[in-house]
Amino acid sequence: MLRHEPISQQISDRRPRVVIVGAGFAGLSAAKRLSKAPVDITLIDRENHHLFQPLLYQVATAGLSPAEIAWPIRGLVRNQRNTRVLLGAVTGIDAVSKRVIMANQKITYDVLVLATGATHGYFGNNSWAAHAPGLKTIDDATEIRRRLLLAFERAEMESDTRERERLLTIVIVGGGPTGVEMAGAVVELARKALAADFRTIDPRQTHVLLVDSGLRLLSSFPKPLSRHTEQALRRIGVDIRLGQAVTHCSATGVMLGDESVAAGTVIWAAGITASPAADWLAVADDRVGRVLVGPDLQPPGMGDVFVIGDTALAHDVDGKPLPGIAPVAKQQGAYVAKAIKARLAGKAAPPPFRYRDCGLLATVGRKTAVIAFGQLQFKGWFAWWIWGIAHIYFLISLRNRLIVMTQWLWSYVSFERGARLITGMRTKSDL
Repeated sequence: MLRHEPISQQISDRRPRVVIVGAGFAGLSAAKRLSKAPVDITLIDRENHHLFQPLLYQVATAGLSPAEIAWPIRGLVRNQRNTRVLLGAVTGIDAVSKRVIMANQKITYDVLVLATGATHGYFGNNSWAAHAPGLKTIDDATEIRRRLLLAFERAEMESDTRERERLLTIVIVGGGPTGVEMAGAVVELARKALAADFRTIDPRQTHVLLVDSGLRLLSSFPKPLSRHTEQALRRIGVDIRLGQAVTHCSATGVMLGDESVAAGTVIWAAGITASPAADWLAVADDRVGRVLVGPDLQPPGMGDVFVIGDTALAHDVDGKPLPGIAPVAKQQGAYVAKAIKARLAGKAAPPPFRYRDCGLLATVGRKTAVIAFGQLQFKGWFAWWIWGIAHIYFLISLRNRLIVMTQWLWSYVSFERGARLITGMRTKSDL
């Protein structure tokens, strides 16, 4: 194994400085694991909260409120005396002088951990973002919620039949877990929670269209689970179009090849683009901008930099790219903390990172889910309960676990969606 020079020998007059950029699953995991290490940690994020992204779609569909799946970063590390938190955006890295560049200051590091995540990818058509918001942040979720609920309000006041049908057409682009879960949740919102709230329109007539350019939904799952997912969505009324790519997106709908689909709301769940970390470091990346890292989660030739989470393209022992999911990010954060501790003590570097498979999970509406765990496959009502228990377990605080569990139980029994708030309206003309 490679033995690193102890950081404490490199620095004689102060404690080593560890800068972690990004307080998502990967960055926060690294910071928490270093809480008792003899280092000074600077944790930087452009948001003041840590977000449980797997449940973000429920905020977008009015099932949960933002505060139920997000926590202030400062509160999460308040007991870590070696950690300070900075709110701001990183704009670059000076790898020669070892400094992280922000708008008004430069932060010096001895070890840098980049966990800056990813955002929506529109395959070179960035102008589509204005018409088809993605789902990565709380602002994204509340914007989608606003658009969805406003579409029903506008349809209630619309006298033209064709325009009303357009407003009640919702297109979701992307058949991965986010797209599948959004489709099921939007159907439940329209046909259950809102069914009795309007007098002119019937929300149960809402047309939910799920589009994917691939030949099956949930392409990372085993084929039997993909088939079950497609059948379950079709049963609840989702119109699924496979093997069709969106060729244009506008304020009035989308183009699927040569076919025009008029829609009141378009939601993007089809691709990602990594943060500019590769450009900051001037290292190799893949087609979506992820930094190519070795089994030690470091770019080649950069012994003082780790790149983890959705920012990195890492591989498992079989050479397959690791998925951009929370368990991968959390395990990478823990691995990096272990590697830094080894360097502090002058010990051998830990063995190459190896992901312990925690399975793939996706819910399909209110009564079924699919789970792939190694050779084991689960589907249906039993899988739905496992999915729910797993997500409640991984929420950070007991308070949030109890709130989310109570909300879900109430929604299951009553079909209510308590977070149906339209926010972000600047003027009456928004209607």
